[in-house]
Amino acid sequence: MKFRLALLGLLALLSSSANAQFIPNLDDPLLGYRKGGKFYRFDPAISEFNQSGKLVRLEGSCASACTMFLSVRNACVDPNATFLFHAGRDRNRMLSASATEHMLRTYHASLRNFLIANHYMDTFEFHAISGSDMIRKFGYRACPSK
Repeated sequence: MKFRLALLGLLALLSSSANAQFIPNLDDPLLGYRKGGKFYRFDPAISEFNQSGKLVRLEGSCASACTMFLSVRNACVDPNATFLFHAGRDRNRMLSASATEHMLRTYHASLRNFLIANHYMDTFEFHAISGSDMIRKFGYRACPSK
């Protein structure tokens, strides 16, 4: 009987969480950018962040063009973050040396050299680097505690 009640409770919890609505943190300056995208969306946002001086916390998962936010003057990296790197694409979704170079120019030299040496930017395959490694190995600033 206890098992059956526990199972019913678990099912109720699962069904209610399945109906739960995701409410994004509208204060997150990177809302809508975390999965990457086209440079024309990112370059102006990076420029705006640099002009404002606003702290940009790089938390959670940051993939593709999102990693260019590492170039924001007042960016910090959460040690629990994950950064996903890959080669750049052109408009036809083909490998693009110029798009790859565009991303590479936004990284610290130590990260750029690592990505090139380890062929992280040669294919569309994602290569993950943790936030703690970004801080410890590549010299990015750690975020202050909230």
